[in-house]
Amino acid sequence: MPVSQVEAEGRAMAYTEAWCSHVPEAVASFYAEDGRITINGGEPSNGRGEVAEMARGFIAAFPDIIVHMDDVRSSGTHAVYRWTLEGHNTGPEGTGKYVKVSGWEYWRYTDDGLKAESFGYFDAEDYERQLKG
Repeated sequence: MPVSQVEAEGRAMAYTEAWCSHVPEAVASFYAEDGRITINGGEPSNGRGEVAEMARGFIAAFPDIIVHMDDVRSSGTHAVYRWTLEGHNTGPEGTGKYVKVSGWEYWRYTDDGLKAESFGYFDAEDYERQLKG
């Protein structure tokens, strides 16, 4: 079922708010039960439980995490969501450094409008440079 640009914008804003809520299960709720996310070509997080754990890791590392929606573009059953993450790496074993990194996710929707797949990308070298200061 195609997702209009207006629907994609609403879903992307709500997804952004879920990240800012610091509730991993809220982030995972945007995925189908068997949905998955793959970040920078790594191992995928499969299913809502693993998606929640992935989100929990970022939220733990950046307790003050803020995610900004930069843009979203929709085409049928697909969308591209551009975002910026910022926060201080003060979680367990954190460096205390402030990090601000932008990236994007390519989404494929299920028929009921949840994410079947998300492929996320960000500049890992810039991220690591900022973590080290």
